[in-house]
Amino acid sequence: MSVRVLLLGGGGREHALAWKLAQSTLLEHTYVCPGNAGTSQEPKTTNITDIPPDDFPRLVQFAVENQVNLVLPGQEQPLVDGIEGFFRKVGIPVFGPSALAARMEGSKAFSKDFMARHNIPTAQYKTFQSSQVDQAIEYVKTCGHRVVLKASGLAAGKGVLIPETTEEAVTGLIEIMVANAFGDAGNEVVVEELLTGPEISVLAISDGYSIFTLPAAQDHKRIGEGDTGPNTGGMGAYAPAPVATPEILHRIMKEALRPTIDGMRKEGFPFLGMLFTGFILTPSGPKVLEYNVRFGDPETEALMLLLHEDVDLAALLLACAEYRLDSVPIKFQDGIAVTVILASEGYPRSYPKGKKITIGQVPSNVVVFHAGTKNAGEDIVTAGGRVLAVTASAPTLEEALKAAYTGVDQIDFEGKTFRRDIAHRALAAKSEKSGGLTYAQAGVSVDVGNALVEAIKPLVRATRRPGADGEIGGFGGVFDLKATGFKDPVLVSGTDGVGTKLRLAVDAGIHDLVGIDLVAMSVNDLLVQGAEPLYFLDYYGCGKLDVSVATQVVKGIAEGCKQAGCALIGGETAEMPGMYAAGDYDLAGFAVGAVERDQILPLPNIVAGDVVLGVSSSGLHSNGFSLVRKIIARSGLSYSSPCPWKPEATLGRVLLEPTRIYTSQILPLAKRHLLKGMSHITGGGFIENIPRVLPKGLGCYIDASTWELPPVFRFLLKNGNVDPLEMARTFNNGIGMVLIVAADQVDEVIQALQSGVYRIGEVTTTPGVEMRNVLTWAT
Repeated sequence: MSVRVLLLGGGGREHALAWKLAQSTLLEHTYVCPGNAGTSQEPKTTNITDIPPDDFPRLVQFAVENQVNLVLPGQEQPLVDGIEGFFRKVGIPVFGPSALAARMEGSKAFSKDFMARHNIPTAQYKTFQSSQVDQAIEYVKTCGHRVVLKASGLAAGKGVLIPETTEEAVTGLIEIMVANAFGDAGNEVVVEELLTGPEISVLAISDGYSIFTLPAAQDHKRIGEGDTGPNTGGMGAYAPAPVATPEILHRIMKEALRPTIDGMRKEGFPFLGMLFTGFILTPSGPKVLEYNVRFGDPETEALMLLLHEDVDLAALLLACAEYRLDSVPIKFQDGIAVTVILASEGYPRSYPKGKKITIGQVPSNVVVFHAGTKNAGEDIVTAGGRVLAVTASAPTLEEALKAAYTGVDQIDFEGKTFRRDIAHRALAAKSEKSGGLTYAQAGVSVDVGNALVEAIKPLVRATRRPGADGEIGGFGGVFDLKATGFKDPVLVSGTDGVGTKLRLAVDAGIHDLVGIDLVAMSVNDLLVQGAEPLYFLDYYGCGKLDVSVATQVVKGIAEGCKQAGCALIGGETAEMPGMYAAGDYDLAGFAVGAVERDQILPLPNIVAGDVVLGVSSSGLHSNGFSLVRKIIARSGLSYSSPCPWKPEATLGRVLLEPTRIYTSQILPLAKRHLLKGMSHITGGGFIENIPRVLPKGLGCYIDASTWELPPVFRFLLKNGNVDPLEMARTFNNGIGMVLIVAADQVDEVIQALQSGVYRIGEVTTTPGVEMRNVLTWAT
């Protein structure tokens, strides 16, 4: 069959597509609306300038009258506006997604929420409406990391600000949300953590089921050399990018592209067309920056030169649009392609138009694609910010660059602006590879470690207390015990980790909560001995240090220290390549407290008849997560699923509710001599933990009917078919701390605690823990 294409757009991307389509043996004709001076010169190609590209009804009428059987939107706006639906109604296939699927580019807030639901690696983020500028400003001041500001809507590739400081971030928010620098696109703003690492673009063609990736490209967004100045639509690109190794591309497909295509289909808006995804290759692996739902520009110009001459582009696009992508082969030529953009003077801000363009003899392996150009009588003149895309292909990067810049020198127009350092990242990496090995090349970056120290210093500083006022970064932490006011102190220490709760945090991509757990597990163990937490040190081990992730973890540790009233005075960060899987890390904590010698708990005077009080937990705390993860796997839910008992939050977020720190609530009671003993309910539950504080020969009973089993434990009990006694020896079941109190002081203790405390049992002369009424949990 013959193919008649309606191609929408008038940039360099559209010229590159028209150029490649013209080589198709199936192609009968391409109509480009509105096209440019370059598309008008291609064989079997006609510009359509009398129909506005956004007048969908007239475009449909034109397509029907001219027997068009494939529509190819080049830009994102028609797709977001629903052009696919207009042509679907008359039976003309469109290479591009529906309006519902195009939301992945049309709304960054929508796409970020989608990624969160499907556990697709991306930056931490928070979304704000234009009316929430004060909340947004407060967030960038307190989040503890550098941010990227993104207008949620379409802004022609320019709606992103990367502030260097908090002050610049605040100014940027005001520009977007108050001054409307990006118009309606900024009515909603996504504030992301700044990811570090090389950036690549991966274009993947999909019919909703099959996925084929094109060679990964790197583009150059900034106007100035060395990646300086404001963002543009792109000043150049090259492909394939050497940094996109086979291993990285495998992870991208497995962790991002396949979950995206499958997730869109399962959610009822399957994707068809070209999914153009930006990635940052962070130390912990590739993370999605954003989605685009069409060919990239200037990536497409380079990629069309790499598409193998045996591949018929018209046949490929039509097969995809007809949901039979797997029936057409796709392959690429060896070598590399480079695109250098020639822009108008002043771009990306205001720029003149109508400047005459002259193009001399360019090398045979160079194609000059037109972007912002138009015919003016006998001349071709500038008509846009990005004017021409000079593209070359060659066996090596150096040869392609030489050819491209030779072509640039053969082109002239007043105010010609371009970057002379396209592919500088690849060239620098190649140069580094040929030199001697360094510690960083072995996988350990001292500079990244130093960057982490600088990032967390404000967090650590916020935990200062009497006795600790130093800065981290030295060989050890110092604490002045005399400054605490103790008279006859005994030091008490505790060390712990987070257990397999850490696995859940990594899998769910939520890193700012487990640090609180780390502190809680250690300081609660100090508290049961009557000790006041004084200071804390942490250990963070990983295979590759991701500053943004580590900063989030330390942010949680600092928050835990503030809740406990202790100072974070030091720690150790160990980057050990090969010791951990990509993205994994480990945590350990060490806490030191002090207690007056005569107040050490448990007291020796615990007797039968003393009352057992239970203080409520905040959730699972940090015990039993090996069983929790097994139950979740059996339930068929994922961590990104809505929580069954709290649907406004994800299951992963609810399960990661941090361990409660009881210091401020309970330590004053111990200092008033109202407590005989305490037991922190961690691994081992009631049955293993309470006997640790009871004198030899004594035990207790716990009446499980005296408090209501929280929803999370009911869920685990039911979905795991867990025996109630097994629950009692594994989880805290809603009671995180147990207090042993003399019978005549119970009322005073309950009144002091005010809420969240239950009379759950009594000390007896029978050793061990007798669990009563646990079967009520199963009803």
